[in-house]
Amino acid sequence: MSPRKSSATSLPEFAARHDFDLNAVPYTGRVLLESLLRGGDPSRAAVLGARLARGEEPGLEMPFRPARILVQDYTGIPLLVDLAALRDRLARPSEVNPALPVDVVVDHSVQTDWAGRPDALGLNEALEMSRNRERYAFLKWAEGAFDGLRVIPPGHGIVHQVNLEQLTTVVAEGPDGTLLPDTVLGTDSHTTMVNGLGVLGWGIGGLEAEAQMLGLAQPICIPQIVGVRLTGAVSPGTSPTDMVLALTRRLRQEDVRALMLEFTGPGVSELTAPDRCTIANMAPEYGVMSAYFPVDEETLDYLRRTGRSEDQVSRVREYCKRQRMLRDGTQPVFGRTIDFDLGEVGPGLAGPSRPDQRISLGELPASFAALHPGEIRTEGNVRDGDLAIAAITSCTSTSNPKAMLAAGLLARRAVERGLRVPSHVKTSFSPGSRAVTRYLAASGLLADLEELGFHVTGYGCMTCNGGSGPLNPEVVEAMDRAGLTVAAVLSGNRNFESRVHAQVRASYLASPALVVALALSGTVLTDLETEPLGTDGNGRPVHLRDLWPHNGELRELEDQYVTSEMFGHDDVHGPAWEAIIASDDEVYAWDETSTYIRPPAYVDAAPRLGSMTGARVLLALGDDITTDHISPVGAIPGQSPAGRHLVEHGVHDLNSYGSRRGNHEVMARGTFSNPRLRNLLVGEGDSEGTTLHLPSGTRLPVFDAARRYAETGTPLVVLAGRNYGMGSSRDWAAKGPWMLGVRAVLAESFERIHRANLCAMGILPLLLPTGHSWADLGLCGREDFALDLGRVRETGEVRVTADAREFVVRADVQSAGEWDVLLAGGTLPYLLRQIRAQEDAPS
Repeated sequence: MSPRKSSATSLPEFAARHDFDLNAVPYTGRVLLESLLRGGDPSRAAVLGARLARGEEPGLEMPFRPARILVQDYTGIPLLVDLAALRDRLARPSEVNPALPVDVVVDHSVQTDWAGRPDALGLNEALEMSRNRERYAFLKWAEGAFDGLRVIPPGHGIVHQVNLEQLTTVVAEGPDGTLLPDTVLGTDSHTTMVNGLGVLGWGIGGLEAEAQMLGLAQPICIPQIVGVRLTGAVSPGTSPTDMVLALTRRLRQEDVRALMLEFTGPGVSELTAPDRCTIANMAPEYGVMSAYFPVDEETLDYLRRTGRSEDQVSRVREYCKRQRMLRDGTQPVFGRTIDFDLGEVGPGLAGPSRPDQRISLGELPASFAALHPGEIRTEGNVRDGDLAIAAITSCTSTSNPKAMLAAGLLARRAVERGLRVPSHVKTSFSPGSRAVTRYLAASGLLADLEELGFHVTGYGCMTCNGGSGPLNPEVVEAMDRAGLTVAAVLSGNRNFESRVHAQVRASYLASPALVVALALSGTVLTDLETEPLGTDGNGRPVHLRDLWPHNGELRELEDQYVTSEMFGHDDVHGPAWEAIIASDDEVYAWDETSTYIRPPAYVDAAPRLGSMTGARVLLALGDDITTDHISPVGAIPGQSPAGRHLVEHGVHDLNSYGSRRGNHEVMARGTFSNPRLRNLLVGEGDSEGTTLHLPSGTRLPVFDAARRYAETGTPLVVLAGRNYGMGSSRDWAAKGPWMLGVRAVLAESFERIHRANLCAMGILPLLLPTGHSWADLGLCGREDFALDLGRVRETGEVRVTADAREFVVRADVQSAGEWDVLLAGGTLPYLLRQIRAQEDAPS
């Protein structure tokens, strides 16, 4: 083995030369310092180190250089479509090539069409390959055409779990053999999951990733690094999911939006590495940029348990120890610290429509009653509050052996007592990796889960990402006849309106064991603390407490069955993947008849950042608008504008919005089409994807109204409340509004990734005056708007006139790099001009 060089710069030596205490710098800050030094910016590193050591806010912008890029297929295909379109426009197409390693994990496309039967896995995988053959052929072309791009085919698992178990090295090796921290930017908001292993990374939009892939650093305005001091010990019976849901509620209350968190305090040692990863996974749900756990001995043990060699583990230990990145007894200084007692957390759920709506087990029936205040109706064998979906799914929980073994043990005890799942519940099990299936099968617990209908349905996001497939027929018939309100429970990380399934109004997040328990009950009207889940063969009531596993049992099972042999790297290509043929040309051959992969319309976009008059409001929205509201991901309804467009083009299997992200014609028609979106221009209730065309007073689908405005050259704006753009990193939540002609969004606050995506599409994010909603300003959304953008870059301010009202808003643009992109008309026009300038430069 060739010797490896240490990092180019020793952090302890650098700190000593510049007279700041490295031990006082949060570990997150130490990773940022290394990035600055590796990028040749010691002066900025010295200022940052000194400020962080004193507990001050950084107050600096920096170019962040990750070690690698991680993408999944729903975000990765549109990203690669954009890069393919850039190649079309260049004399030397190979100028568009990744400058750092890129992994594309195919995990989002498989759907839960079949469930609750032994052959569900094979049926779903076969359907996935037949639906997505064209998309996968494009991925194969990209893998051959772009240097340093690796595609991990479907069937391996969920991107973030694959990242934990196989891809991350914790300490990476640069092209010249120099060691550096493994850092990652990913086009999925839950990229933060790997923060639980001491790998700094966060989610970004696909457009930002394109810039990084082509060699640009990510400009970040370094936020405050907040310490979350964990104390106490985890109570018996409390799951990792319980902890993260409690933290999500608490941290949303603390308003840590867009900040960096670092977990510290004695409670960190109480958590296993998978526990930490579960907590870090849901960083976007509590609104932060990153949620970092420093490397320690538990991290190293996890690397061993998942099959890393002792040489790899030693490399991590020695490098981190040398760079003071290995957690020890010293306490970093934080300008702000939030205390959280692990011992105060008990079993719970979150819902019915947001991850921060944490409730206790006993509060579940009242939570549903608040959503459905009327009397409980019955139609056939189904009634209001019945569970339509019970899904063990998502990397958030299936990556945690303790959580999965608990679900299996609870299932075993339920089977032993003769309990069964009612027929109206669609049960499914979507492990995040094949290692989960191996250790559950070895322990015998997989058979118990299968006995209750939790057969493996696929190795992907599936229900967590909205790929829940059709409901059981008896449920659909009852809903059609009586308009029943049914529920879902899943061990995932998001439960936004219409995300899990368009027909399910109430969705709850829970641990895998609670998913099994609620499936047995068949309804969310059961008080799990006091009421039985059912009766056994002797007619005796069976309560949740009778089935709940003990910690000692879980430890024994984990020690016996969750071994390094279970985590071998899977070579899952399969004949269907191997049979896909792809071109080996360096320029992609577009198919003009394709309904999946189309040349994008925004590559040559002209700048739109100029003053505007006569602008109209396309939608007037409230608080907590998610990217699922803006750009749905699930099945395309046949009567929607997108569905009608596809049918007109001869398409019968409409598939999902996520699978059609390579086709801007479909995605533009899907923008703002979520049936649960409440557009206040048309009333207080669900707007069913419509808006008001203000000049005519006609209520139309949003796409049709936007097309009418385009015919008259009318610029459009969107009004919104707090937390606009919650949820995923999907850049189509910005691309779609751009396609509709939206030039600015006026909101009380923006979620981090979506704000950046708006800038990347040349849409200006504008903050309303502090403490005021658009309604507080006397607006109704029907006014004529004028925006004076003459000096917006210099002052950051925009004077807005809405009929007779005038007020000043502030541009939420956080770096010089973002201004450059905005003024260029978006990331792709900016990149195209940069590359052309290099082509034209004398050699």
